[in-house]
Amino acid sequence: MKSIIVGTDFSKGSYVALDIAVDIANQFKTGIRLLWIKKEKKLLSNDQMEITSHLAEEKLQQLCEQKQPQLRHGEISWSIMSGKVASCIAEEARKEDSPMVVIGTNGASGFEKYWMGSTAVRIVQEAPCPTLTIREGFNFHKKLDNIVVPIRINANSRQKVNPAAQMAKIFGSQVHILGLIETAQDAMTLRTYLKQVEEFFSREGIPYHSCGRRYENYSKTVLDYASSINADLVVINTEQDRLLARLFLGTNAQQIVHNSQIPVLCIHPEDIGDIAR
Repeated sequence: MKSIIVGTDFSKGSYVALDIAVDIANQFKTGIRLLWIKKEKKLLSNDQMEITSHLAEEKLQQLCEQKQPQLRHGEISWSIMSGKVASCIAEEARKEDSPMVVIGTNGASGFEKYWMGSTAVRIVQEAPCPTLTIREGFNFHKKLDNIVVPIRINANSRQKVNPAAQMAKIFGSQVHILGLIETAQDAMTLRTYLKQVEEFFSREGIPYHSCGRRYENYSKTVLDYASSINADLVVINTEQDRLLARLFLGTNAQQIVHNSQIPVLCIHPEDIGDIAR
C-alpha cells in the first residue's frame, strides 16, 4: 500500500506534521511511513550514537502506537535510515510510491536540527511527489480555514489548482485565489486565467475568494497576502522543468519555503502525483 512519508526529529514541528499527515492519509486511504535519519557526519561517539538510536526507536514506536488508532485505512510504520536527509526521504518516497512527503521545518530538540530551511528546500527538490513543509510554532490546533493559491500568467501556474482543491476538500477550507501580474498590460490575460480557476472551484463546490495584485517581489507579495488573511496554507509550484527542479528549485519557491511561517505545499510541474487525482 502507498504511504505518506513523514520525516521526524521529535520536535514540536514534526509532531504537527505527523498530525496533519494522519488527516491526509485518511482522505487518500493510505498508510504512513515515519522516518528518522542519522546524519552522515559523525558528531557523536559510537556509544552516544547507539544510545541516541535506541531512544529514537522507542520514540518512533510510541508515535506509531499513538497514531495507529487514528488511521482509518492504512498502517503506520517507522524506519531509521543513515545518510543525507533529503536523499533518504526521496528514496523512501519512491520506494513507497508516496502521494506526499510531509515534514516539519526548523525543528529543535535533544536530537539534531534536521529540518532547517536549506534541508527543506533540498527535500522539495529531490522528492518525487508533492511536499508539505510545516514550520515549528505554527498553530494547527485551529482548523485549516484558508488556503492561498497564487496564479500568474504562465504555463505552469494553474497546475497547482487540483492539489489545492484536494487539500480544501480534506480540511473544509476556503481557497483564496491570488492573481499576480507585473504590469498592467497583463491584467486582461490574468482575468481570463482567474475566471477559469474560479469556475473550477465552483464546479468542485469549494468556497473561494479571488483578488488581483501587482508585484515586484513575488514571494514577498504572496507571503504578505497570506499573512493579511491569516492563511493556513500556501500552495505553490516550482515553476521549473521537472528535470531542472532536481538541481534548482527556483528563486520564488525557494524563498517561500525558506521564509513562510505557515505550511507550504510545493508541487513540481507535470509531476503532481496522486493528490490531484
